[in-house]
Amino acid sequence: MVWVNAIIQGVLLGGLYALFAAGLSLMFGVMRFVNIAHGDFIVVAAYLALTVMVSLGISPWVAVPVVVAVMAATGYLGQRLLLNRVLGKDILPPILVTFGLSIILQNALLETFSADSVRLPAGALETASLTLGDGIAIGILPLAMFATAIGVIAGLQLIFYRTPLGRMLRATSDDAEIVPLMGGNNAHIFAIATGLASAVVGVAGIWLAMRTNFDPAAGPVRLLFAFEAVIIGGLGNIWATLAGGIILGVAQTVGAQIDAGFQILAGHLVFLLILIVKPTGLMPRMTG
Repeated sequence: MVWVNAIIQGVLLGGLYALFAAGLSLMFGVMRFVNIAHGDFIVVAAYLALTVMVSLGISPWVAVPVVVAVMAATGYLGQRLLLNRVLGKDILPPILVTFGLSIILQNALLETFSADSVRLPAGALETASLTLGDGIAIGILPLAMFATAIGVIAGLQLIFYRTPLGRMLRATSDDAEIVPLMGGNNAHIFAIATGLASAVVGVAGIWLAMRTNFDPAAGPVRLLFAFEAVIIGGLGNIWATLAGGIILGVAQTVGAQIDAGFQILAGHLVFLLILIVKPTGLMPRMTG
């Protein structure tokens, strides 16, 4: 039952990785845009949640809409005022700009909050669990995290395939040059896509803050996990990010069961194996 428990914990951990990856997948799918600062924005959201909770004296759950709204607005404005200026056929300028943003964000967080790691308290939820018998227990916090990942991805899927905005986003993804002919504004649509991605980042940051300690330098590792989950699942497929996150999470927890020092390496090895066997990912891009 030890191995079964490890797999279950890995699946639940995959929900957090899916939240890390969903925003990255969305931006790449719509704009072919690789955001190197994605992991740092997750950490910014975590610090924002902590700051809002402490300064206003509210619970993490009340802070959620505040953090999500602030992150969404920041993403929209950042894309509209800065990132749209460097978008084009050459992918190098966006990479360089977001790399610079990553460095700026890390140093700004370091100056503001110091290098000490912190964590967002979740109260009784941190230790609450469901016992399934035979030594298997599921934590309420990881379970809620996984359910949130499913809800967020389902919401994005609904937006993409059941709304006029989604049709415009998919049209932009297929051929951005024809969007103005349909009455659309590429700059505005790109900014909406980034706003949606940033809202997801806000949710991911809050769960990160409640699940584990974090510090200003924690962003690049989260970016790596997000990249791996996206590539394992398949580029351009929203639900594939959940599959990729689960595979990565299970690989890590099973690796940790073999040896504590093998946890992160096991995830990287599974990622490398899938990349060799199927470079496009396990699930093809959905159309419709």
